[in-house]
Amino acid sequence: MQKILFSDRDIVPVRALLLGQSLDLKPLEQTDFLAKDPLVVTAGESGYASLFRYGAVVLFGLSPIEEVTFITNLKDLTIVPFDSPEVESVELHRDANSTGTVEGEIIFLPEFDLKSLQIVANILAKSVILAYYEIKIASAFERIEPFANSLQHAEWGKQQVEELLKQLGNALAVEHKMVGRVEVIDKPELLWEYSELDRFYLRLEKEFEIQERHLVLERKLALVYRTIETSLGLLQHNTNLRVEWYIVILIVVEICLSLYEMIFNS
Repeated sequence: MQKILFSDRDIVPVRALLLGQSLDLKPLEQTDFLAKDPLVVTAGESGYASLFRYGAVVLFGLSPIEEVTFITNLKDLTIVPFDSPEVESVELHRDANSTGTVEGEIIFLPEFDLKSLQIVANILAKSVILAYYEIKIASAFERIEPFANSLQHAEWGKQQVEELLKQLGNALAVEHKMVGRVEVIDKPELLWEYSELDRFYLRLEKEFEIQERHLVLERKLALVYRTIETSLGLLQHNTNLRVEWYIVILIVVEICLSLYEMIFNS
């Protein structure tokens, strides 16, 4: 039998936050947690929190003061914290006739059972990290585009090349985290044991456009790679042309000197 949470409430506020690059969950895994994958612990007076190693935390039923206190207590476990965390908010509504439906920012559930809340946490955590990297990739492309446009009529210096390589590194870091750590398009392992929640998961995934946003992000990453590759290729081509002209000029100078010597020596 599944554990029921918030048995005395019909509406539960939920907030997902991306606190930093990652969270060290080892200390929390030594406590009396409710579930482990994803990790769920008690929070505040009567709320709960689900935490993810890739930096996201999803809070259920916490007041604003309780939220601030809980996040403050996580500071020592937050690796590379963000100044302005990405946030997503929804509400859970209890509806005995519902089969797990979504209407806007309201998620209807027949009961607030632990496994269903873990599914909600999984989707919201993925949503906030997608939102964060959507902004990051858009910013990277904005920084790259002027460099690409300037290749036809301007010379690049060391600083511009370093900036381009920096953005390439950022794009690679995004891809590594999205594919290797977050596994955005993968279903949670929880569904292997509780297959009856699969349909609910798919509804949430569709509502928050997880698959679509991930695909768009992949395409933008590919575009960033192509832009950087093309820019560096053109830069190398222009550099090779300059080297060739230097060689031609040196040859011409050498010929002129030889002619000069021949004329005046004769």
